[in-house]
Amino acid sequence: MAAVAAAPEPAAESATAADEQMGYQTHSVGGGQVLNGPDGKLAITGGIGGAAAGGGEGKKGEILTVLPTGARQKAEDNTTRALLPSKAPMMVKPKWHAPWKLYRVISGHTGWVRAVDVEPENQWFASGGADRIIKYGNAHTVAHLAHRFSLQVKCWDLEYNKVIRHYHGHLSAVQAIAYHPTLDVLVTAARDSTARVWDMRTKAQIHCLGGHTNTVADVICQSADPQVSYNSSAVFSFSPLIIFVNQSINQYFPLQKSVRALALHPSLYMFASASPDNIKQWKCPNGEFIQNLPGHNAIVNSLACNQDGVLVSGGDNGSMRFWDWKSGFCFQQEQVKPQPGSIDSEAGIYAMCFDKTGLRLITAEADKTIKMYKEDDTATEESHPIVWRPEIVKRKQY
Repeated sequence: MAAVAAAPEPAAESATAADEQMGYQTHSVGGGQVLNGPDGKLAITGGIGGAAAGGGEGKKGEILTVLPTGARQKAEDNTTRALLPSKAPMMVKPKWHAPWKLYRVISGHTGWVRAVDVEPENQWFASGGADRIIKYGNAHTVAHLAHRFSLQVKCWDLEYNKVIRHYHGHLSAVQAIAYHPTLDVLVTAARDSTARVWDMRTKAQIHCLGGHTNTVADVICQSADPQVSYNSSAVFSFSPLIIFVNQSINQYFPLQKSVRALALHPSLYMFASASPDNIKQWKCPNGEFIQNLPGHNAIVNSLACNQDGVLVSGGDNGSMRFWDWKSGFCFQQEQVKPQPGSIDSEAGIYAMCFDKTGLRLITAEADKTIKMYKEDDTATEESHPIVWRPEIVKRKQY
């Protein structure tokens, strides 16, 4: 591309003749000219100019066949970018997902249900409540284990319904627990501002991950680095654990509001975090910020993601949002209703998870019930179209 230096007022005839001698074809556009060179390059002038015989800086009124270098390089780069067509980045078109519907409500707890999880073979699930009872079984048969409040982490033998291991060390109530997918270790997070890594068989504490100044609300594990991600207050911490040499590397990301939930994507090397202002997506291993998912204006207590790219968030006021992971588009909103006999404030969602197939969603709620959701099999793209309006993507901000 050629650059142009403005001329005071050269003669139109001489400039046009010089251009024709060098093989340029001149076209007048408005107050300027467009020159089409023999090599196919275009030059746009703000007035009437003549072509220079060679490269270099040239004089006023001459077309420079070679872009100048040196001190004027930055200015010429700006001129080049100004000539290129610019288009504002648009939102990625979301993938269509079938709407989810409630199909079963399970009662039995006498207190708030605070935790739920599915066993690896996808045959049954377990739930824990404020009634100090752990219940496990399928949707039809449920057994229970009595559990008193303590600072300990307990390992149960489900065949005999008895505790076989205790993990001592936390100084306050345990908030979350996560198993490592490939190693025989587990990670616990507690209100003593620490996350502790335990050897499941020997009950020995391997690491004590400190540095937080408030309750560590959630913890997740994966086999690749970082192996452990946990959150507290307004700080993220990513710890690539080197188990056998007892070292850890921490990276901290300041956020505006406290984080209560984390969720790993089953296949992508990413995870999401939930706070009252936004749901944020991050990329491993360095925790690079990807995008915000705004719109769930509540205290988000739980997140869950399945293999199809459906991210679900559950709020303290009973609100649920279903998101398309790739585009960050909210394609469904739900408001749960507490069971008869409960007050309206007992509509909160404390925990949720998908089963191993990703086709059923299980929620643990404040009305002492467990609710199960599944996709609507009769829904199609024609009956439930995506109500999507492309918007200009705002600059990424924390």
